[in-house]
Formats: sequence, structure tokens, C-alpha cells
Amino acid sequence: MDLNAAQQRAVESESQPLCILAGAGSGKTRVLTRRIAHRLATGTATPGHVVAVTFTRKAGDELRTRLRSLGVRDGVAAGTFHSLAYAQLRQRWADVGERPPALLDRKVRIIGPLLRGRSRQSAGVQPADIAGEIEWAKARMINPERYAAAAQQAARTPPLPLAEVGAIYRRYEDEKKRKGLVDFDDLLWRCVKAIEDDTAFAAAQRWRFRHLFVDEFQDVNPVQFRLLSGWMSDDGRPDLCVVGDPNQAIYSWNGADPSYLTEFTRRFPGADVVELTANYRSTPQILAVANAVLERGRLEPTLDAGPVPIVRSFDSDQEEARGVARALRRAHGAGTRWREMAVLTRTNAQGVLFEEAFGAAGVPFRVRSGGAFLQQAEVKDALGTLRKASSFAAWSRDLEADVADLTDTDERRLHLEALLRLAAEFAALDPAPTAAAFNAWLVATISGETPGEATDSVEITTFHRAKGLEWPIVFVAGLERGLVPIGRAESPDAQAEERRLLYVAVTRAQRELHCTWAARRTFGTKAVPRQPSAWLDLIEDARARLEGRPALTRTGQRSGLASARTKLPKGRGNSSKGEPDPPVLAALKVWRTSAAKAANVPAYVIFHDTTLAAVAEARPRTEAELLSLPGLGPVKAARYGEDLLAVVAEHGAA
Repeated sequence: MDLNAAQQRAVESESQPLCILAGAGSGKTRVLTRRIAHRLATGTATPGHVVAVTFTRKAGDELRTRLRSLGVRDGVAAGTFHSLAYAQLRQRWADVGERPPALLDRKVRIIGPLLRGRSRQSAGVQPADIAGEIEWAKARMINPERYAAAAQQAARTPPLPLAEVGAIYRRYEDEKKRKGLVDFDDLLWRCVKAIEDDTAFAAAQRWRFRHLFVDEFQDVNPVQFRLLSGWMSDDGRPDLCVVGDPNQAIYSWNGADPSYLTEFTRRFPGADVVELTANYRSTPQILAVANAVLERGRLEPTLDAGPVPIVRSFDSDQEEARGVARALRRAHGAGTRWREMAVLTRTNAQGVLFEEAFGAAGVPFRVRSGGAFLQQAEVKDALGTLRKASSFAAWSRDLEADVADLTDTDERRLHLEALLRLAAEFAALDPAPTAAAFNAWLVATISGETPGEATDSVEITTFHRAKGLEWPIVFVAGLERGLVPIGRAESPDAQAEERRLLYVAVTRAQRELHCTWAARRTFGTKAVPRQPSAWLDLIEDARARLEGRPALTRTGQRSGLASARTKLPKGRGNSSKGEPDPPVLAALKVWRTSAAKAANVPAYVIFHDTTLAAVAEARPRTEAELLSLPGLGPVKAARYGEDLLAVVAEHGAA
């Protein structure tokens, strides 16, 4: 069957219920479809009574395609929780002669008018932010009256007071009812209520759905699990098979509850659990980094060796974007197709710099649906106010004032700060800026979204949207404190989820992984110093082990530093007093001045005097010796190490 032992066990297990823990790249879709086909072939399941629940239409299409390739062509139902619930409700409405309500595709169409003129505090609030709170509440079956207490207990921080959000939630529900509308969340609620209140309807659904298969089970939320429970037989041994990965649980902020997967055997005593750890996507080097990010990762490589992942720092976020663009062009020149490469960022706002840099460098790109900068709600609203403003300058001042009132960890602020920077750039180019001219310039400058999946272009997307995708070459960008992890992730649970999110990003890479960060990042018109993400130490540890170098200890210091210093050969220093070698130190300072000028940064940003003095004293000959010196971390060693060693070799005394 072309399966490994664990996969074959998962396919052929007679246990019910069954939980398959499938690590990244372990072939979970292959196992899920093979299990369905096996059950049908052995007569332990009937085609017309099988349902496979997925979380996206694309995943459902992929599942159906694979089943057809296995000879399963008819009878198996596959769809999302929402689509399956909607189909059941429509049948029920038809059976009882009830007119179906219209489906509201976007909550903001009702929430927007409810916000306008409500209060001075709500003037700058985006409807999408309130919609997110309503969706969070509905995922937990929390009604408007219970919202404030539940949100307070969950430490939610919406843009308005909890009581006011609850009041808007109440008015939103009333307005939907008045207009005869239901939203997507209502479909789940209504189907749950119908099953729990109507025994005949419940019996019909349980008869129809006798064999249940659920993908991405770590993403199930409370209302979805309640619906799933309603579909199950009530004999205590449901015919249920779930597939998921607790290490890819990254949606708890939006209602998902990974405990349904991690505590599966507690909820279903006697259930069997099969774990898939063999990875068929990434090289051993990439998996070493992925396992290190989690510190408990268990992915096992099956592919041939590849290059060691690269970590690189840049002097600014603009330089980071331009540097990535150059690297993409080099890879393309070496034979890699554009669509085989991707750039992943933690937030949508970071993507705008890459859109600019790629456009300038002639790198074709597309922004995954929903992630294009100009399509963000706050950006569209801000550009809408520009058309009504008295002048471009006045609009810029008002926008800057509005941004100053937002929290510094809010993604909305990052989007608006990016827009402010673009506005300043445009104003410097056009002495008489107008709304129409600015909009046209924006489209020409950064609007690089290309429709269609088959276009040969580099993908720019976020860590979240990259889940389920893969590319031969991946750049994970912006690995800085405040972004990775995101600044608002303060609790241990939130930090753990951010770490899993980085793991998801890293495991998208098949052949090459590049990790980058910037020493300065521009917010609005201000350049702010940045620090590398603490988790880069874990990545550097993995890289060091792969290259046979000393790894970092838990305190961030190189292990064995003292012994490394004392074991340098005699005569390598200038004197017994430990003084730096004057010719080497002078040459190092000349090199630093040149490097600082080229990067347009102060000299101390390259290296401090004490670091150059340490290099001139020790006169290292290898990268390992270089890394043993104070002030020389792995990131700067990777960026400047070759230059430092070359200067020492050229000017050091024999």
C-alpha cells in the first residue's frame, strides 16, 4: 500500500473511536483517504453513510480527488462543518415547509452601521474587530448577555469596553432577526439546537452519518464539537476517526480548543491512538530546526540531506526586504521557479515592504487571498477618509494622531503605520499630493496580487495562512521580539501558541529555509531598534549542532567559552597582558567604517570597540574561535565572520 508501519496501522485499525496524531508532513491526507477506502473495501463502512469533515473547501476538494484516485467515486460526503450544517438545515426547512433565511456573508455589513455615531470612543473602531469578538463568542456558544463576563474571564481585550461590545452584539443579533438573516456561525448553532430539540431530526442525521472522519481536529471549537457529538451514535462507541497535530494548534485565539485532540482518550475511554512521526516533506536539516523550535519536536526525517538553514540579520526592515528579493532572484537564476518560493511573515503589515521590494526588483509575487495590504479593512477605510479630507497633509496628520491612540501591539496599527510611511514616501515624490494620485501610486507600487494558483510568482503570506501549504524554498522573515512572539502574547498559553506558530512556518520548507530579522524597523515615520526573537537561539542551537559548532546554553552564552579562550595557541595574542594587536585593531576599524558607510548606519551598530579589541587580541582563525569571543553572537558572526577572519589573516603578525 506504499505506507510505513505506523501509517498502515492507522489505516487498518479496527478501533472505534480512533485518534491519529499526524505530525507536519507525515502524510495525514494519504492516511485519512486510505482509511476511508479501506473501510469501504472491507465492508466495515457503507459509502452513503460516510462523511469526512474538513476545515476548508480546498481541503474537501483534495480529499475527494484522492478518494477518486483510490476508486471511491460516489457516496462519500465531504465538506466543512458549516456546509454540512447548512445542507442539513435546508433539508429540514424544506421538510417542514419553512422559508429559509438569507445567508449573511459578511458581519461587517451590519456591524458597520451599528458603530457609526454610537460614541466618540467607537469612532476609530473597525467593524472587523467587533466581528472577531462575536465570532469568538459564538464559537463557544456565548450569547450577548453572557459575553462581557465570559470575555473578562478569558482576558479578551477588544477595542471597546466589554459591556459595549456585548451591547453591539445584542443589536447585531436583533438586526439580523429583523432582516431575516443568519450568519455562518448561526448555521452551527441552529443545527445543534435542531438535533438536541428534535429527536426525529437527530435520528435522521445519525442514520445518515454513521461513519465520521474529521481532519485538523486540533482546530475544532466548542460549538463544532457539540455539533459533531450530535451527529454521533449515542451507544457510547461512535464510529469516529479524527486526525490532527497538537503542535499545529494555532487558532485558540479564534475559538479553537486543542484539548479535544490532546484529551481524546479522556473523552472517549478505550479509544486507540496512532502517532505518525515520519516526515516526507522536509530535509533532515530543516526538521532539526523545527524540532528545536518546540524543544520537544519528534519529527523523523526520511529525505536526503540538504543545506543547513540560514539565519541572517539586516540593518533595517527595508534592507531585509531588498535582501530577500536578491536571494529570490539568485535562486530563480539557478533554476528554481518563482512559485516554488515563499516569504512568510507574522503579520499582514510586514508584507507591504516585500511587495515594494519585489516590485522594484522585478520579482513576480502574489499575496494569498485575504492578505493583500490594500485589501485590509483599516487601510481601505483610511483611504476612504482621504477622499473627503481637506488636504493630503491634513489627512496624514489626522491619521498619525489616530495611530498614536492605538496599542503598539495591535496589527491594525502596523497596517496604518505602513500606510503612513507610504504616504510620507509619496509626499516626498509629489510636491502636490492628491488622493487620486496617491491611490494610483499605491496600486502601481505595491499591488502585486496575481489571481490564480498556477501563476509563476513568489507567495507572500502570513504564518497562519501558510498552514497546510509547502514550498521548496521558504523565507521566514521578521523574527524579532514583539513580532515572534507577537507583543500581545503575554500568558504562558499564548506564548506556547506563538511557538507552535513559528513551528508551522518553519515546517512549510521542503529544501531550503532562510530566517531573517531586522535591527531597525520603521513604524510610521520613526525607525525603532529591534532585538532578535528569543527563539532564534533555539534555531542557532540546531544550526550549531548541524555544523559541529558549540551550542548556546540556556542563558544564551556559548557553552565552554572559558575553555575555548584558554585553549587558543600561544603567541596568538599580542602580549602576555592580553592587549589587542595594534595593526589588526587598526585594520578592523577601517573595515568597520567601510561596512557602516555601505549600510548607512553608525559604526557601533556593526561592532562596538570592545568587540573589535577582543578580536584583535585573540586573532581567531576559525569560525568556532570567532564565536567564542564576547560580543560576537551567531547572527553577527554569520553576517560578518568571513570579513573579520580575512582582516585578521591579512594583518595579523606571523
